[in-house]
Amino acid sequence: MHDRRRPRIPGRRHRHHHQRRQERRRPPRHRPVTVHSRHVDVRARRAECIVRRWRQSRRRHPLRRRVPDGRHDPGGSAGGVMAVLTVDEGLMPYQPVPAALTTQTLTSPDRLQVSDASGVLATLTVGAKTVTVRGPTRTFTENKRPFTDTFTRTVTSTFGTSPGGGTWSNSGSDSLYTVNGSVGQISCDVANTSRHTTIVDNLTDVDVTAKVTITTVPAGATASIALSFGYTDTSNSNRARLLVLTTGVVQLALEKEVASTVTTLGAATQVGTGFTAGQWWRIRAQRTGSTIRCRAWLDGTSEPGTWLHSVTEPANPSGRVGFRALASTGSTGLPRLVQVDDLQVISGSWPTIPTVTHNTWVRVLGSPFNGTWTPALANQIRAWAVDTTPDVLAYAMMYVTGAPTVTSPALSGAQIAGQANYGPLAADGSLVEGADFHDYMNRNWTFPNGETQTAGAGEAGCLDCSGFVRMIYGFHMGIPMVRLANINGTNLPRMTKDIGPYGPGVIIAQATGTAPPLDSIQIGDVPHFDADTSDAVAGQLDHNGIYLGTDSLGVPRFINSRKTPNGPTLGDLGGASTLTGGGTYATSLRLIRRF
Repeated sequence: MHDRRRPRIPGRRHRHHHQRRQERRRPPRHRPVTVHSRHVDVRARRAECIVRRWRQSRRRHPLRRRVPDGRHDPGGSAGGVMAVLTVDEGLMPYQPVPAALTTQTLTSPDRLQVSDASGVLATLTVGAKTVTVRGPTRTFTENKRPFTDTFTRTVTSTFGTSPGGGTWSNSGSDSLYTVNGSVGQISCDVANTSRHTTIVDNLTDVDVTAKVTITTVPAGATASIALSFGYTDTSNSNRARLLVLTTGVVQLALEKEVASTVTTLGAATQVGTGFTAGQWWRIRAQRTGSTIRCRAWLDGTSEPGTWLHSVTEPANPSGRVGFRALASTGSTGLPRLVQVDDLQVISGSWPTIPTVTHNTWVRVLGSPFNGTWTPALANQIRAWAVDTTPDVLAYAMMYVTGAPTVTSPALSGAQIAGQANYGPLAADGSLVEGADFHDYMNRNWTFPNGETQTAGAGEAGCLDCSGFVRMIYGFHMGIPMVRLANINGTNLPRMTKDIGPYGPGVIIAQATGTAPPLDSIQIGDVPHFDADTSDAVAGQLDHNGIYLGTDSLGVPRFINSRKTPNGPTLGDLGGASTLTGGGTYATSLRLIRRF
């Protein structure tokens, strides 16, 4: 007779059936903290980032119900398989399930505060589904997104906006800087006058490369085009300077300029001969700490394996990247036209990296809290207290810079998470608004009220501001969604102008023409803004996001999807993602809603 017992696993304690029955029921062991690996404070030396599939429980919790959309409910009972990125933090303290719970009613807004022996455990808001719960401490952070500006836009003055990079800013007349749909052009119309154009975003450590040329062989004197970094103004920057002599010789020099005084750090060294009009060259510059270096090579040939110039130089430790063009004294046949292309920030770091650290997790009930504390609610709070499956904030971080791609077998392999863009490019290089959660997945959608919407062309992998909020709170957390019809205060509309005044949950604060107080704001709340002064309807809400909490500088910070950084961000490119101070969003905040 065969032995039908399961094989023993080394290191595992085996018990007989009668022993298992007599054992005291133990709370579940902690699960891996679920957030993107680059956005977690991992204290375990052997912390391991893995993508796992979380199978939905077959047993429904009494407070969870099937999402009306009927397609995906990772926090509920829709079934299927959900792939998420987890970080296994081996040193995370063991958390027993809370036993005795006490409650206290609060006002403005009406809330129920739930506490255990360690202090406040959870907060429920009357009329809202979102619940804040104490859990393991997490850190949310973000750094510069790598990008490439291919100049495939048409702008008649200035270089416009670099998708994902930032806005170009120039010295001198705007008309000297144009983009013709394939390259950027700088006109050197006066000898010995520098023409600077840079992207408005300060970086410290940076690795940047670009392609440059001059449309004619220089006459009368040398012409040069430099790749600038550490630029703060026209008198202060570092640059890798490509010089084209009248003889066709091509040289590369490394320079710094401080208070208008130029110092050569790496002498002009020949890198080529026989320059012809329009011949493209590539320059690469890099700063790592106080080390700066550069190299150059003919486009179409292999990049050199060594740096031509490498020095230790503390000057200009942070600043913008961009270009400096110059026709030297004695130049003839002006204007000289310089062209640039494929500016690529391979990597970069902001001087101040936004960082938010706290132990608050945001969960969503199946129905709004009605003010009555029940045994079922107590059980749900106890379960959430030891639950580290993705919450609102974890899902929000699954779309920022560097977030890995996650697909859903239940949706035929559609991408449901991963670094997102804002929208497709318009002819002028701006990003087009309109990408909803299902556009990101490149799927047509039928909503519970019968509304249908096809996936937008070119919008796969994209989320606009309200599309991002709907992806998190609607698709992932299960709040029912509509588009434009049947907005009833319990479902999540498509447009920000409707979500603010008519969305699910309760309004926490609002004001007209000024920012409301932040006294009652809670992590997970949805701030709404009147940020676009070009709106046809004055005072109409046009932007929203999700409140993350107070950052390392004590400033309230939110995560949102917007055009300049090209997607979801908690950073400050194109406007500080903060709710206090003099920035665009701090001053245009008008309403705060708790779903």
